[in-house]
Amino acid sequence: MTLPDIIREFFQSLFSFDQAHPLLFTQFYFWAFFALVFAVFSFFHSKVLLRNAYLFAVSLFFYYKTSGVFLALLLFVIVYNFLAARWMHRARSERWRQFSLVLSVVVDLGVLAYFKYAYFLVDFVNNLLGTSILVHDVLGEVMNAVTGSSIFRVDAIILPVGISFFTFQAISYIADVKRRKIEPIRNFLDFGFFLSFFPQLVAGPIVRASEFIPQLHKPWSLSRRWFGIAIFWIMNGMVKKLVLSDYLAVNFCDRVFENPLMYSGFENLSAIFCYSLQVYADFSGYTDIATGVALLMGFWLPQNFHSPYKAQNAQQFWRRWHMSLSRWLRDYLYIPLGGNRNATPGTYIIIIAIAVIGSFLSGSWWVAFGVALLAGGIGVWAWCCPDKRKLITTNLNSMNTMLLGGLWHGASWNFMIWGGLNGLGQVIYKIWSSWNMGWKTVVICAVCGLCFAFSRLTPAPVWNLFFWWTFILSLGTLARWGYARCGGSGFQWLASAWAVFQTFVFITFTRLFFRSGSNLDPALANEQAWNTAKNMVNQIGSSWNFSLVPAIAWEHRAVLILFFLGMVIHWLPERFKRWYRIRFARLPLVVMTLLVAAIVFFFYQFITADLQSFIYFQF
Repeated sequence: MTLPDIIREFFQSLFSFDQAHPLLFTQFYFWAFFALVFAVFSFFHSKVLLRNAYLFAVSLFFYYKTSGVFLALLLFVIVYNFLAARWMHRARSERWRQFSLVLSVVVDLGVLAYFKYAYFLVDFVNNLLGTSILVHDVLGEVMNAVTGSSIFRVDAIILPVGISFFTFQAISYIADVKRRKIEPIRNFLDFGFFLSFFPQLVAGPIVRASEFIPQLHKPWSLSRRWFGIAIFWIMNGMVKKLVLSDYLAVNFCDRVFENPLMYSGFENLSAIFCYSLQVYADFSGYTDIATGVALLMGFWLPQNFHSPYKAQNAQQFWRRWHMSLSRWLRDYLYIPLGGNRNATPGTYIIIIAIAVIGSFLSGSWWVAFGVALLAGGIGVWAWCCPDKRKLITTNLNSMNTMLLGGLWHGASWNFMIWGGLNGLGQVIYKIWSSWNMGWKTVVICAVCGLCFAFSRLTPAPVWNLFFWWTFILSLGTLARWGYARCGGSGFQWLASAWAVFQTFVFITFTRLFFRSGSNLDPALANEQAWNTAKNMVNQIGSSWNFSLVPAIAWEHRAVLILFFLGMVIHWLPERFKRWYRIRFARLPLVVMTLLVAAIVFFFYQFITADLQSFIYFQF
């Protein structure tokens, strides 16, 4: 091959999109790309306008290498929301401002719904009207017409990477302009850069304009200490992703979830717990890398995780997990629905919509009837008990928010169950925390007895699971009640550890439904996800051969040791983590370079033949 051919082939691969190998933070190609970007960036980092324009262009190129033709979709969202915000700001009447907001939200959510919920909507219409409409990719057809070819598929809709994140970011911008919290961005390049900044573009965190735009006009600065912190976050994220997440996924979790009936109850239970660590290490690892890369270029991204498995209840968990999404749901969904003040018409409209969606996904209109009956009963309760009305409406709004948060992840029955369980966990905690210890003890023991009766009268693995879990909770609650009755005090750390353990187990079991609905073709997701979850519950809840557990544990010893090490590190005190992070940042450059080289050598020993995409890319 001649030199011109080699050069031509190099540039062709550089500027072409390979769907099988998108640009990932864990690839060497990305770091070569970033080294080049940073080298060019260093020449004009002090020229704000040129710097922002350059990084905007780089971000668009990054998204093209990640998503190909969907770059056109990102550009549409950028252009539309930039113009809509300026038009809204110039509108003279509040009615036109409100109309502009509604239209913008409809457009942004319409784009999201087309790509994310097309299969669900088509199936819903076909079942309702008896039609046989097929999913058709309009964007693919348009691109075929533009290019005069047939290279783009039109018989299937592919979900663009990161579409949920940049559409939610656009909605928050439009809503904040409407509320006059921020002024509309005047410079198109600034707005485009805000919406497409490549470190956080495809998997968050969701950045607010009020947090990011002021940074665009500040001179670039990177102190020696912040350089060390940036390198720490990058290394920390790479270790989380490659050592913890990918190793657990490839060597254990994926195998069990793909065919749970081939594995024992102990292995299924272990897979659920390992997946809880895997998804955290994967998502927070991406955020850590994005934070470090952004810091090197002088930009700060909001914290997205705060040791979520240290949470002592489900409500606290969601203040620590995917914090940018939790804040988004609070500010743009929960509070507009009435928050903790009252229920609004939107509260009941969402209840009706969720009932219909749940009925369709489950294949039974009894679900809608049950939801309507429950909602009606809650409404009567709120009307008859004015003193409880605020608590009731708060719980309704919390439940709606979590159910819609579940549907945000995908139109699957499993995602609805996952969201509903998280909402139920928050509601139960609010009620539980208002009771005294004696009443808590009576209730949990009664529930345990009821689960035991069901496990004997209608034998089913799920009732065995409920019985053993409520039995463990009953023992803990009885111990706390007895200790308090005997006048005991102190040991608050033990009570906190018990609460953390309960919350971790609860969140882990909800993840059974989350993982079962992931990584699937939307056309098959609902039935296949439900079967996976059902089979795993049956395996875990069935009788175990405890004599084989030690041998099985030894066979998976590397995975289990890695899981326990990961959890121990996660549960380390925050003060200690901050200490070693700062110590790393203060190391001499030579020592830091040698340490980074050693860490890179270490985590690349864990790299599998085919690098795993970040889990939240699909959302």
